[in-house]
Amino acid sequence: MKVLILSCKTGGGHDAAGMALKEELESRGHQGIMFDYLVLAGQKVSNAVEDVYVNTVKKTPHVFGAVYNIGMAVSRIARKSPVYYVNSRMAKYLQPYLEEEDFDAVLMPHLYPAETLTYMKRKGIRLPLTLAVMTDYTCIPFWEETECDYYIIPHEELTETCVKRGMPREKLLPLGIPVSRRFRLKADKKKAREYLGFPSEKKIYLLMGGSMGAGDLEKLTERLWKEVGGRDCVAIICGSNKKIFQKLKKKYGGEKNFFIIGKTRQMELYMKACDIIYTKPGGLTSTEAAVSGIPIVHTAPIPGCETANRKFFEKHKMSLSPRTIDRQVAEGIRLLESPERVQAMVEAQRNCISGKAAAKIVDFLEKSVSAGKH
Repeated sequence: MKVLILSCKTGGGHDAAGMALKEELESRGHQGIMFDYLVLAGQKVSNAVEDVYVNTVKKTPHVFGAVYNIGMAVSRIARKSPVYYVNSRMAKYLQPYLEEEDFDAVLMPHLYPAETLTYMKRKGIRLPLTLAVMTDYTCIPFWEETECDYYIIPHEELTETCVKRGMPREKLLPLGIPVSRRFRLKADKKKAREYLGFPSEKKIYLLMGGSMGAGDLEKLTERLWKEVGGRDCVAIICGSNKKIFQKLKKKYGGEKNFFIIGKTRQMELYMKACDIIYTKPGGLTSTEAAVSGIPIVHTAPIPGCETANRKFFEKHKMSLSPRTIDRQVAEGIRLLESPERVQAMVEAQRNCISGKAAAKIVDFLEKSVSAGKH
C-alpha cells in the first residue's frame, strides 16, 4: 500500500500520531508518506498557522479556550463553518498532488486536511480511501461537518457523543489513539536510567508541558523541588520552549539530581525511566504515559479538548488531577508512597488503553484497501 498521512503543526500530538502510523505501515513493508499539508501552499503559510497556535496556547490559553467554546456553539448551528471555508482553499494545492502520486489511502490525524478533502469530495473529485484519526478523548468542533470514509475514535465510550454531534455511527471505529510501539515495549528501568544518565536508586519525577512546554512549568518545578530536592530527582522536558529551558538552566543548572531537557526523540525512554509524570492532559502524551504504565498527575489543561481529556482519565482512574499546583505536588508524592495505589492506576490504564491502536488501524487499512472499500 501507498498511504498518505496529512498532519498540521498545531501541537506535537498530531505529528506523533501520524509518525506512529507511518512506523506501523513501514514495519509491514508499506509506504507511508507524511507531512504538514499546509506546506503545499508554501512554508510561510505553515509557519504562520503554527506561530498563531503556539503563541495563543503559550501566552493566552484562555483565548484558545474561548475560541474552542465558540467553535462548539457554531458547530451546533452551522452546516459549514468558517474553518471549512478556509481549508477548502487548500484544495487547489492538494488535488494535483493526489493526482500525481496515486495513493491507496489518506490518514488524517488533524481536522484541517479532513475539511479540505471533504470540499474536494463534494466537488466530485475522486479520492482514495479517507480515514480521520481523532487525537483527543472528545469530539472537537467541526468533525461532524467532514465527510471521511471512516473516523478512528479513541474509545468506544465516545461513540454516542460523536453520533449526537451528527457523525454516522457506521463510520466510527473505536480503535484508539495511535502511539509508537516503543511505548508498549517492556524496558528495564535500570537500563533506561543508565542510558539517560539518571541515578538508579532514587525516585524520579518527570515534568512536561507538551511539545511546546506550555503551562506553569516554572512554578510547578519550584514547588516540587522544594519538597523532594536533595532526596529524589526531578527531570523536566521543556520541548520547544527555549525561554523556560534557559530560565530553569539558570536557576537549577548546578543542582545535583536535577535534569533539564529540551526537545527529545526519546520520550519513551524518559517515561520508562521515571516513577511518575506530571503533564498537561494532551491526548497523545497522556496516551503514551498510560501505554508506558506510569502514574500520571495531570496539570492545568489548555482549555477545550484537554479539559475533556482530563475528565476522561479521571473518570477511568488513570490519573490524578488536583486543581492547584500545591495539591498536584502533594498528591503525586503521596501516590508514590503507596505501591498499591500505583498498581491500581497502572491496571486501570492497561484496562482502558491497549497501546495497539496503530496496528489495529493498519489492519483495517489492509483489509479495506484489498477489498476496494471506497
